[in-house]
Amino acid sequence: MEENKKTIDNYLDNHYIHRSNWLRAAVLGANDGILSTASLAIGVAAASEIREPIILATLAGLVAGALSMAAGEYVSVSSQTDIENADIEREKKELQETPEIELQLLAEIYEKRGLKKETALTVAKELTEKDALGAHIRDELGINEISQAKPIQAAFASGAAFTIGGILPFLVAIFLPLKNMEYSLYGFSLFFLIILGAISAKTGGSSISKAIIRITFWGTVAMGLTALVGYLFNVNVG
Repeated sequence: MEENKKTIDNYLDNHYIHRSNWLRAAVLGANDGILSTASLAIGVAAASEIREPIILATLAGLVAGALSMAAGEYVSVSSQTDIENADIEREKKELQETPEIELQLLAEIYEKRGLKKETALTVAKELTEKDALGAHIRDELGINEISQAKPIQAAFASGAAFTIGGILPFLVAIFLPLKNMEYSLYGFSLFFLIILGAISAKTGGSSISKAIIRITFWGTVAMGLTALVGYLFNVNVG
């Protein structure tokens, strides 16, 4: 019996949906870190013939972007948490005031999922006896441990991932030759984006080729337009 339980637990752990919350925040943060920092550096490099403005702009973009990413993710996910908590409190009140209606509602949910009317009512009664609020949170509101919002986790993942992603083009701006810097930044950043796309696709169990094509296309568009702005406003700082 114990071996069967372990096998089931291992089987559930293999599903990629368990990674969706932190993976989304981490991939979004790292992608933004590479792309926005590199685009900023490319724009400045296209308009400058000295290294210092490029490094300063890249570092400023890296710090500001990481803090903005973490703060934005925290606020966004916190709002989702507030909505979830408000719905849970409302559900508690409804269970106290109208338990019969809530039982019938739960049975209808199971019936719509394919159970016979009598079976659905039996299941609803048994789950209500065990944990009425838990059953309604899960099956009526659609909130579970996987989908439940975690603001601090999401903020940390986004901020840290942005920093890691942004450091890569920052190092290119520091150490690579100044001549044709914008092309070096584009090439290395595209390489970093491709690696990120492949890793995220592999981790999430999706198509690696689709992820690479998507990230390459949009990365090229973003960096290309930023470089164009730099060339149009070609001001040699020095």
